[in-house]
Amino acid sequence: MPVAVITDSTAHLPEGFAERHALRVVPLHVLIDGVAALDGVEVGAAALAEALGQRRIVTTSRPTPGEFVKAFREALEAGADSVVSIHLSSEISGTWESAVLAAQEVGPDLVRVVDSRGTAMGLGFAALHAARAASAGASAAQVEAAATAAVRCSETLFVVETLEYLRRGGRIGAAAALLGTALAMKPVLHLDDGRIQPLEKVRTMNRATARLVELAEEAARGEPVEVAVHHLASPRRAVELANRIEERLTVVDGCVVSELGAVIGAHTGPGVVGVVVQRNPGGPGSI
Repeated sequence: MPVAVITDSTAHLPEGFAERHALRVVPLHVLIDGVAALDGVEVGAAALAEALGQRRIVTTSRPTPGEFVKAFREALEAGADSVVSIHLSSEISGTWESAVLAAQEVGPDLVRVVDSRGTAMGLGFAALHAARAASAGASAAQVEAAATAAVRCSETLFVVETLEYLRRGGRIGAAAALLGTALAMKPVLHLDDGRIQPLEKVRTMNRATARLVELAEEAARGEPVEVAVHHLASPRRAVELANRIEERLTVVDGCVVSELGAVIGAHTGPGVVGVVVQRNPGGPGSI
């Protein structure tokens, strides 16, 4: 394809999606007790959940600009005329910044970098819409537009078992002020313009899951939508949530159920469940 589409490992695309849509994925870094590994390549969800359960020290870091330079040049050398690189929110990671620095080195006329203002399939759907546009022969500007249009039509909602991991990673922001010391409550959160923000708090995980269904229905606005359900170490809860959403929403091709990888999982902790609702933005790359 004349336009190569690149994303990062926090998209948590289901197995086989990247290959099917010719997406290149640049992994972030996970450090467990100081030992570095590549997210989704050398460490996955199971290893992360085990490490967190053993209370080992888990931290994360962005790819270096050099890693992005390598990915961009490989795509161009493989025959692409240009690159559109789509990444997790610049409000919660420096990954986008690394990609921008790399684009400046490779050539801003060759590489366009998009801030998805999201993560997980909030990022993944934007990358997939861009890849569909690229496979249809769209120009780099049109592929970029497909990604940004998808970003505007996406809603990410999630519930965590505990705020400990979000607080530890410094990603909780205003949520800490809202929830105060009521850590027995289950916080319902969402991504608002790239930042993790609170929506409400409920008393049980069952009630929180029910609220995710209700909020997903509101986000769909009565339209056919693409939906992804994410989890970490909670496959049964995720499948139940997906089934309930499919009963209430018109879901294109059924809910995608995907376990979070090590980077996002490190900041949310085991037990997290989330929903990404992707409305049809129209134009190239739309559903």
